[in-house]
Amino acid sequence: MPTSAATVEEYLRELPEERRTALEAVADTVRGHLPPGYEEGIQYGMISWYIPLERYPETYNGQPLAVASLASQKRHMALYLNCVYTDDDEASWFRARWSETGKKLDMGKSCVRFRKLEDLPLEVIGEAVERIPVEDYIGLYEASRSGGTARS
Repeated sequence: MPTSAATVEEYLRELPEERRTALEAVADTVRGHLPPGYEEGIQYGMISWYIPLERYPETYNGQPLAVASLASQKRHMALYLNCVYTDDDEASWFRARWSETGKKLDMGKSCVRFRKLEDLPLEVIGEAVERIPVEDYIGLYEASRSGGTARS
């Protein structure tokens, strides 16, 4: 859903209570597991956690490199885990770890879609974010741009 929010607080205030509560819980999980060096803000109309341009300006589009983003869409809420999308090993780990929880995963390449907070195993989301320190994410990004792999 389009937003003109300039801050995370404004973004959350615009949401209906049920969605606000769900997105706040997911955001708290991400914040609690985010390795040092990432910042939080609004990017592409979503709550995002990214590497500031001062730290890594060499992105393909001149925008900060987002490791994860969170949005309220028209028919669902979405958590974009770019940290999972960038690496096949991380994607495999994530899908296997999610499966262990017994919850149904509704996911595209990086987008985990959910309708209510109870659809998510927050511990898995926290683990996924925690697994990607800034230096590792930069390496994955650079490898993806050159056609290589950053991890062995």
